[in-house]
Amino acid sequence: MSSNPVAETVASLMPKAREELAELVAFRSVADFDQFPKSESEGAARWVAGALRAEGFEDVALLDTPDGTQSVYGRLPGPEGARTVLLYAHYDVQPPLDEGGWSSPPFELTERDGRWYGRGAADCKGGVIMHLLALRALKASGGVPVHVKVIAEGSEEQGTGGLERYAEQHPELLKADAIVIGDSGNFRVGMPTVTTALRGMTLVRVQVDTLEGNLHSGQFGGAAPDALAALIRVLDSLRAEDGSTTVDGLAGESAWQGLQYEEGQFRKDAKVLDGVGLIGSGTVADRIWARPAVTVIGIDCPPVLGATPSVQASARALVSLRVPPGVDASEATKLLQGHVESHTPWGARVRVEQVGQGQAFRADTTSPAYRAMADAMAVAYPGEEMQYAGQGGSIPLCNTLASLYPDAEILLIGLSEPEAQIHAVNESVSPEELERLSVTEALFLRNYAAG
Repeated sequence: MSSNPVAETVASLMPKAREELAELVAFRSVADFDQFPKSESEGAARWVAGALRAEGFEDVALLDTPDGTQSVYGRLPGPEGARTVLLYAHYDVQPPLDEGGWSSPPFELTERDGRWYGRGAADCKGGVIMHLLALRALKASGGVPVHVKVIAEGSEEQGTGGLERYAEQHPELLKADAIVIGDSGNFRVGMPTVTTALRGMTLVRVQVDTLEGNLHSGQFGGAAPDALAALIRVLDSLRAEDGSTTVDGLAGESAWQGLQYEEGQFRKDAKVLDGVGLIGSGTVADRIWARPAVTVIGIDCPPVLGATPSVQASARALVSLRVPPGVDASEATKLLQGHVESHTPWGARVRVEQVGQGQAFRADTTSPAYRAMADAMAVAYPGEEMQYAGQGGSIPLCNTLASLYPDAEILLIGLSEPEAQIHAVNESVSPEELERLSVTEALFLRNYAAG
């Protein structure tokens, strides 16, 4: 990275950044309060609020959102007449999954092979630290040239929509000229990337019932309808022979225009086992950024250990459907519900309950903010040009903000490059990427103010 005061300041702040990220990662802030104490999320929220106050933010508040979680808000005044930029991140995290599968404790930031490991290190507690570093660097080299608002969400990973509903009820709160969502990532380490499209998401719980209670499989098996077998048939109907998602009435042939994802590199990034084929058709970019994708993310059935020879009376699954830009998530939910109901065999009783939803997003890349970001990335990543990529995941707030503030320019950057393995065991962040993206954001704010 070429020498400049902003870069030098960020470099000098990295030891403190590591300490702060370790403190924030230590909170088990999973916004599923059936599994994790609410006090852990509340502690993380207070930590973020304290960090904002220490940086001179005003009106710092813990916002009680309708889903029972807290988002953290603060406002840092800039020069009179300056533009306003909203910086977003979230402090809640995914569950650690199999803690025994981690090479180090998931809620203890651990340095290994040049990376910092811990749940939320990249997604998205690292995004909180990125925003703080950028603002500190600007304050140390002439001041922050824009009005800044920060919002740190407390339930993004759950898709329960608390902050979206709060923003709709308080439309002036997050109003800004430009919005930087710090919750995506570079296409790979060292390749500066803005995410210009996000798939939306719907999450449904499917319950199948066939009997009043479990039955002995020897006495009744072969005629008694098995709820688990019925559920398996329903779930199988959601995929074609090649693995493509097939929801009746939902289009699945869109193509991605932009940066492509080489299949061999995808296999490596996804850690696909030798001899196992990829699923779907079209390019990899088509499949993960432009087309729907269904995933069974949970299923209730008897574990193998301790199983009894029984015909199952009930079975349940949690099904996620990623929805491409251009498709309304509410309409996709109706199609998914209709598909499940029509493909349930043997007259089994089926109930489909929606438990989460978020709309897809597509950015306007012709806006002046994108030029300001491109110029910033060219300095932070010498010799590299800014790339445009999609992201298969969802950030439900994006569409809410785009709807509330149609004139705002929205950019997505972040620390979740492929090596970060977000949502999986051994999530990590590259400290070099944290440093470069903090420099990028600081220079973007300066460029945007001058533009």
